[in-house]
Amino acid sequence: MRVPPGISVLATTISQASLLPLTLGIVDRFVLRPYEVHNLPTWVTFVTCLLSPLTAFSIRVFWSDLIIHVKARRAGAVLPSHNPTWVPGAIHKIIMGLSKEERIYLGDPIGDLVAKFGHTFNLRILFGNRIFTAEPEHIKLILATGFDDYEKGSLMRRVLNPLLGVGVFNSDGAMFHRGMTRPFFSKERITHFDIFDRHAADAIKQVKERMSQGYAVDFQDVVSRFTLDSASEFLFGMDIRSLSAGLNYPPSAPIQTSRNHPANKFADAFLTAQSVVARRSRLNEAWGLVEFWNDKMVEPMAVIEKVLNPIIEHALKKKGEKKAGAAGDDLEGETLLSHLVNLTDDHKIIRDEMFNIMIAGRDTTASTLTFMLYMLSQKPQVLKRLRQEILDRVGPSARPTHEDLRELKYLRATINETLRLFPAVPFNFRYATQDVTWPAPNGGQPFFIPAGSRVIYSVFTMHRRTDLWGPDALEFDPDRFLDERMKKYLVPNPFIFLPFNAGPRICLGQQFAYNEMSFMVIRLLQAFEDIVWDPEASPQSLPPSEWAKSDNLRKREEKVWIRSHLTIYAKVSNRTQL
Repeated sequence: MRVPPGISVLATTISQASLLPLTLGIVDRFVLRPYEVHNLPTWVTFVTCLLSPLTAFSIRVFWSDLIIHVKARRAGAVLPSHNPTWVPGAIHKIIMGLSKEERIYLGDPIGDLVAKFGHTFNLRILFGNRIFTAEPEHIKLILATGFDDYEKGSLMRRVLNPLLGVGVFNSDGAMFHRGMTRPFFSKERITHFDIFDRHAADAIKQVKERMSQGYAVDFQDVVSRFTLDSASEFLFGMDIRSLSAGLNYPPSAPIQTSRNHPANKFADAFLTAQSVVARRSRLNEAWGLVEFWNDKMVEPMAVIEKVLNPIIEHALKKKGEKKAGAAGDDLEGETLLSHLVNLTDDHKIIRDEMFNIMIAGRDTTASTLTFMLYMLSQKPQVLKRLRQEILDRVGPSARPTHEDLRELKYLRATINETLRLFPAVPFNFRYATQDVTWPAPNGGQPFFIPAGSRVIYSVFTMHRRTDLWGPDALEFDPDRFLDERMKKYLVPNPFIFLPFNAGPRICLGQQFAYNEMSFMVIRLLQAFEDIVWDPEASPQSLPPSEWAKSDNLRKREEKVWIRSHLTIYAKVSNRTQL
């Protein structure tokens, strides 16, 4: 029997809170009363029992904050600034955030605080320090030079465990899990384009058929299916076959693609699970109060595991047959799955690693392709120049080679500019494992970061800073990665551009992602000479009208509704992705 999440949270809270009243009751009953030291009236005992948990908690918070301020002073540092509030735990910030997340522009709440406090400040929520930063020097400390001082943390591992388990993106300490997967991303493997070509051809064929029917095409749906099938075949040797379910029709169309196809069920569950854990990560341990009676991860994970478990069991069975000398397929590491099976028989480790890498291999690439095609629809001059570069180098129909991808400089610059304005993982976090200090960007007192603080860093915010990228930072302009702006801004300070993270946890599949995205864009622009935005195809996905009045250039010009769970995506009606 599964205990409802809300009951579990309340039971834990009550059991912790009841220790002080219980102690008082024991002292009163067995010490004070027998020796007639003091005979407490019943109502005093009752009120004391009610108020003592709150009093004890308040004392603990006050004492903890006092210790932190003393440590900061001794270190010659100060805590980053925060907005003081009379609301206990600033709980209203969480409530407002959850209620308004449907209409806000991604990064807006943070932008308001940046304008007031600078690019490093303390969010101070639920009586804990949540340090936000978009300073490249601070992010460099978190990811690289001070790497050992930060970790994912036990709390977030528990919150993310139903989805990511013990996989590479939810592990700390030794790079055991990265060591398991790194050898698979060798140059020989990631430059083998047969898988990309097969699925790209299928996707483009379906795009042409849908357009011939007179319907607009949701390119986020197209590239999500392409990357899911490509990633699953590359990683597991068996693709999910999401393209076989057919592309989505526009929400305004009289007919719709069935969501009952197994591939669509898997993809819907994939999205739901990520959305649930993203919300849980914002609520910490209190997520159970929002999902009081119903654990929202149970249903989507059942769908996901129904697909993945037979694949894993099949691979383990073939390994057993090979050991027994029976005839079977070669398991010399042709796929990530067979590589993992050769390393371990642990079903959970294999499943977790598979799912972690699949999220990275599918979602991050799909989001970048989505926003790149979106920007090409808004910047016809960029589209024209990019297509011409492709035709000049590769031709109108030839299959691109690895050497072609290296020589298409404007293509790489366009991908990088998309990653700058729309990084696949806009916000990320770590926990400080010990007290540390960060240098103040203005040369003032350093910032004191207490052990246990949740440290949130945002490449989304950093990538859009005009002081780091120039006055045109909010403009989509691939030339910034080719002209003098490259030497002026990026070369002297490479940590201002971190779409793939940095340091020991830098993305293992970075070059794989560049190859897959480049290949798909080449094939698309060989097949189509224009990309036109059709706002009438999905009116529900258009951003709120008030965005057009914003002082923020990007927000004012945005034609899509940018959202984020673990990765960034564009809202499409009530179904946000494949």
